[in-house]
Amino acid sequence: MLLTSQQFVDVIKGKIKEITPKQLSENADNVVLIDVREPNELDSGIIYGAHAIPRGILEMNLVAHLNNILKVEDVSNAPIVLYCRSGSRSALATESLRRMGFNNVSSLKGGITQWSSAGYPLVTQS
Repeated sequence: MLLTSQQFVDVIKGKIKEITPKQLSENADNVVLIDVREPNELDSGIIYGAHAIPRGILEMNLVAHLNNILKVEDVSNAPIVLYCRSGSRSALATESLRRMGFNNVSSLKGGITQWSSAGYPLVTQS
């Protein structure tokens, strides 16, 4: 049976951990926050402290990026939260990283849209 993209995302969301904007706001200092949106989407703002790594290159660049910012060799247990606009791309990316061996990766439920709707701030890049 062929799934629609939304059906596929729904299946993936059943396999991954999602956190709410409130949970992220309470733990933001204890996670590596990754914005997986495309560069042209970042003009609308990002969540403070987020690292921008587009979905298309995430798997290829994440280990080196984490080694650089965390200064550790084994990043498999690093607490990572991914987000995108709506939570779909970050859900797919979360599953991909989980399959790569990352043990503590989550997706922001509803993405940056739900984060903003809940009243949490965004910062713009200068």
